[in-house]
Amino acid sequence: MRIPVYWGCVIPNSQYAYEMSVREVLPKLEVDLVELENVSCCGLPMRSVNAYVSVYMAMRNLAIAEETGLKDLLVPCTGCHLSFSEALHFWKQDEGLRKKIGLLLAEEGLKYDGIIRIWHLIDLLHDMVEKETVLKSVKKKLDGLKLASHYGCHIIRPSTLGRIDDSENPRKLDELIELLGAESLHYPEKLDCCGALLLWSRRDGAFTFSGLKLKAVQDRGFDGLVVSCPACGMMFDARQKVSAATVGAKLNLPVLYYSQLLGIAMGIDEEKLGLHLNRSPVDELLEKIR
Repeated sequence: MRIPVYWGCVIPNSQYAYEMSVREVLPKLEVDLVELENVSCCGLPMRSVNAYVSVYMAMRNLAIAEETGLKDLLVPCTGCHLSFSEALHFWKQDEGLRKKIGLLLAEEGLKYDGIIRIWHLIDLLHDMVEKETVLKSVKKKLDGLKLASHYGCHIIRPSTLGRIDDSENPRKLDELIELLGAESLHYPEKLDCCGALLLWSRRDGAFTFSGLKLKAVQDRGFDGLVVSCPACGMMFDARQKVSAATVGAKLNLPVLYYSQLLGIAMGIDEEKLGLHLNRSPVDELLEKIR
């Protein structure tokens, strides 16, 4: 399977471990990544400033992906995935917008025919890659681990756009965790937001969101928290100490990307998965696996 990948801005600029682990695990599942050239920001940061520009930026990237001649596009960042999904929604609904964007794309020799399908890492692994292929790649079962899944907001909402899983009862990430032998149990705070989008307006509110969720997961006795969004990864992993101070809690919870967890089960070297870059105490989780 060959699939172009759009990394966005946050992953290659700060969440290196996410990219490193995705690049390591997918080839072992017979998925070859095709790099895109001349892509730009997905347009999400422009949405509140100029919605039209935001849609155009997203559609331009999709047009570049279509140039590969392939029908699928992997978008590991949930913010970028939402931006593309929103742009496609408006593009399909508004003929005038379609024509206007088409003219702008034509200036670069680009066009979008609506052929390509967008995938996030979670639904790609759950819906496209065969379960048997994943199981064959696993060398180390994660039996005995109790892990909490965190879906984040953009991956499941708004449901009217056709997100990757059910907005009220998502299960795909849980099932992927359980496929590796670990337990993924329900907890009341499962769908709570990480608070990342409040960082620019209410930092105290942002860290209150992340701190309270981390505390809830830790208090319920989970061995770690599994994420699949770079913004959520930053809040729960890199900024865990700030979150702890904000809510007045002592937090010591391992947080890692699902791609890292899968790589551990595959027996891939920990440094190649970027685990040395995680700021949360992932060593405590690794000790339970080794």
